Amino acid sequence: MSALPNGVSRNRLVPTATGGNLSTSANATMNGTRSRSTTIAAATPLQDDDPRRSLREATSIAEIRSALSKLHLRETSLTARLDGLLASQADLSRSLGRLDNLRSTLGAQVIAARSVSSTMLSSASDTAGRLSGRVRQLDLEKQRVEDTLKVVEQVAELKACVAGVVGSMGAPQDWEAAAGYVARAAKIPEHIIRGGFAAAVVPTVEIPDAPWVTLENARESLCMLFLREFEKAVSENDGAKITRFFKLFPLIGRADVGLDVYGRYVCQGVASQARAVLREGSNAVGTQQSRKDGFFYANALTKLFEHIARIVEGHGSLVERHYGRKMVKVIERLQMEADVQGGITIDSWSDERGVDRTLTDIKSYPFSFLVQSYLPQQRGVPGISRVNSPALGGGPTSDARNSEDEGVNMKDVDGLMSEIAIMLGKWSLYSRFLAGKCKDPGAPEDAPLTLPDVLINSNLHQKVSNKLINPYNSMATFFFRRSVEKAFQLDEAPSGLSLNMHKSIDSNSPYIMSSVDDVMYIVNTVIKKSLSTAQRDIVGSVIPAIGRVLGSDFVVMMQKKMRDEYYPKPVVHGGFPPEDKIISFIVLINSLDMANEYLARIVSSWLSTPQTDGQPNGHQPQQSLKSSFPFGQDAMFVTNSLNNLNHSFKSKATDLLNSGEEVLYNQVIKPRLRPVLTDTFRDVDYSLTEDEVAELVASSLDTDGQILDDRVIPLLDMDYAREGDSGQLSPVASRFEHGWDALMKPIARLMTPRTFASVLNMTADYLARVLEKRAWSYGSSSGSGGGGVTAYGAIRMERDFLGVVRVVARGENYAIREAFARITQILTVANMEEEEWDEINAEEGDGGMQWLLSEDERRKARNLVRDFPKKKQPIIHLCLQHISVPVHVSSCRRPPAANTPITAETDDPNRPSKWIPLSSPSSSSRSPAFWAVPAPAVVSPRFASNSWMTRPVPSSATSRDPSVRTTSSACSSPSVRPAVSGKRHGRN
Repeated sequence: MSALPNGVSRNRLVPTATGGNLSTSANATMNGTRSRSTTIAAATPLQDDDPRRSLREATSIAEIRSALSKLHLRETSLTARLDGLLASQADLSRSLGRLDNLRSTLGAQVIAARSVSSTMLSSASDTAGRLSGRVRQLDLEKQRVEDTLKVVEQVAELKACVAGVVGSMGAPQDWEAAAGYVARAAKIPEHIIRGGFAAAVVPTVEIPDAPWVTLENARESLCMLFLREFEKAVSENDGAKITRFFKLFPLIGRADVGLDVYGRYVCQGVASQARAVLREGSNAVGTQQSRKDGFFYANALTKLFEHIARIVEGHGSLVERHYGRKMVKVIERLQMEADVQGGITIDSWSDERGVDRTLTDIKSYPFSFLVQSYLPQQRGVPGISRVNSPALGGGPTSDARNSEDEGVNMKDVDGLMSEIAIMLGKWSLYSRFLAGKCKDPGAPEDAPLTLPDVLINSNLHQKVSNKLINPYNSMATFFFRRSVEKAFQLDEAPSGLSLNMHKSIDSNSPYIMSSVDDVMYIVNTVIKKSLSTAQRDIVGSVIPAIGRVLGSDFVVMMQKKMRDEYYPKPVVHGGFPPEDKIISFIVLINSLDMANEYLARIVSSWLSTPQTDGQPNGHQPQQSLKSSFPFGQDAMFVTNSLNNLNHSFKSKATDLLNSGEEVLYNQVIKPRLRPVLTDTFRDVDYSLTEDEVAELVASSLDTDGQILDDRVIPLLDMDYAREGDSGQLSPVASRFEHGWDALMKPIARLMTPRTFASVLNMTADYLARVLEKRAWSYGSSSGSGGGGVTAYGAIRMERDFLGVVRVVARGENYAIREAFARITQILTVANMEEEEWDEINAEEGDGGMQWLLSEDERRKARNLVRDFPKKKQPIIHLCLQHISVPVHVSSCRRPPAANTPITAETDDPNRPSKWIPLSSPSSSSRSPAFWAVPAPAVVSPRFASNSWMTRPVPSSATSRDPSVRTTSSACSSPSVRPAVSGKRHGRN
């Protein structure tokens, strides 16, 4: 027995004999089936959920009953499925029956269709085939007839043309008619002309030759005739005949001959006119007029290009009408003549102007003045100064410079550059014109032009490059560098400048060196002249050369002046630099700044789009770079070159400018700012309480109410809300304002707005660091504050510091307040309410505020304010006109009237009360600065906004009895700003 793949055994049954016992076979079959079933059951493993397995493995009656119930359920399920199959079998049988019926019906239809096809359609198909064959045969016969008729007509046309040619060339001599017959014959196919039918039909007794022979002989005869007549018309300068015979060449198939003779004709005209122009100039050589005319050769080259352009433009339509797009051949012939005549003109110009000699002198020029700027300055030898200026008389050095200029005459170089610029400009227009004429007609209109091969391969193109472009590049570089050198030799500084604000300045700002104006004028001139040539090679050479000269010579000369001549260093150690050095150094800083601005304006003016309505002040709108440089990406190249020039110079000049501003700040402003800050915070003490301040003020008063000690003045407050003057500063800020204006206003008057803003930013950063350091020092035991400030001192410190910031950032300098952001946050935290501080600490993150202080710094700033023990001190209440002592001393808008009544509430009603005028020693010449009310009430004015609240105060004129209480309405005013107390910090 062999096992099947599904585990069923295959039993081989022994065959029985025929007629044997059927029961034996049946038994054998049944035994085989039973054996197979047993084998399948034995071989097929039972599943875990099979009820038979659970029945076999049952060990109790409950398990047997459970297995039986599962078997019953399975039996029910199988019975339902079998019933469903039996029910669907009847429907399936019915559907199969219907399909059998349809199959029989379709079979009958197929037999009928085959019968129709074989009996009816076969004859129709044969008939259609015969008809289509006859139609094709008829079409073929028709086509052959048409071809034969066409050949006959063409042969007839050929015979007529041959007869017409021979007849027109005979006695009538009608050359136009003969050329017309030849042109008509040229339209007949060649195989017809040379065919046997034409050879048999066309020849006649008068014309026995074959038609093609007759036509070819006619073409040759007519071509020779037209050439003779054309040359005769040229010699007679008969334009009508020239045009007449020029139009006949393409009719006889000799278009190349016609274009050739026409090209010779126009070239003869170009050559004769060019020679005439040069002959006129050579005849005038040696005369004064010829020497004055510096643009003779430029004009001659211009006339050559204009003559060719007129020919191409005027005769182009004629050529295109009769020859098609064959004008390119005429242009090539004209360009060959332009190579000859233009080369003669350029060579003559170069020889007469001595260009090679000038280039040799340029290459050997030493630039001695500029070279000295690169050499280190020796001790005891003064730097390069303006000794060559005409304003100073020149002297021997001027003679040396003149002898140096004898080698190269700048005027001659400028004249040569102007001539070359004109010639190159005309060459550019000529090239652009020919490029447009040779442009592919299928190219889009906005496509950039490409230089045609007729110009690229021309000799004139090479001569322009060697004789004009290369010399111009060398001359332009030399001219600009020599102009820079001469500008520094003649450099002059503005006169009449002073740091004294009481002295007026006659000259106009900006105050810069004259060399900046001269150099930037030359920059604009050279760029303008270079762009007028419309040559990419010149722009690619001259513009970078300008950048190199500006970056090396100009910037180095300015650096040398700033470093060696006008560096603002003090004469003695610990002193201040001389005023003239400071002014000169500021002028150099202004010069660098304005040089940046001037060059940016120049570049921007050439890159901007020209205006159609013209420019103001009579300036003409500049031609756009796209129209001046139409070839390929030339316009983009020029734009990038100008931008690179601006960026490279700005980078170098800005570096030197920043260094100069730092020197001015470190050498001039910072040393003078230190004593200003020292005087600003002199006698300032933020560790005093409110009572201590009042005591000091009271103790410093004399019998007349005068302040005897100036150190008390910084302790007084100011009224920030006085009517008509809402910007009053505190005494500390006022002192800083006085020193700040004395230091910065003279400098601001001389510097440009940008440079002063930069220096002001440096100074603001320094002030911010100083104020921050001072604020932190009040919180350290070793600092000047001695271990913290009082709540009242913190308010005064915030008032004074912010007053300093206000002085620095006034006017248009509001953005400078950003430099004081840290010290502002320190003061804000120090004077913050306890509830607000707790709220900020409770919030996650920064609480919507951009903190510049770390958490440790904020806690440190909060700890600046310390609690001090209370002291019971007598307090004075002062009514101020200009100055108010904070907290216990408030102010009013106006002084009390002389007869202002004072209501006294005292234990002794007979005790008088009066106003005591008080004033500082510095204001003794004016009316009293404030008034004291002796024996005022106990309530502090900081809790009253619209009434005059008073507290006890000692006075030399009245009793110090604290039981006396008086009230007055003299200082009562809704504009009175009550002082704030330490309760703002949550402290008593």
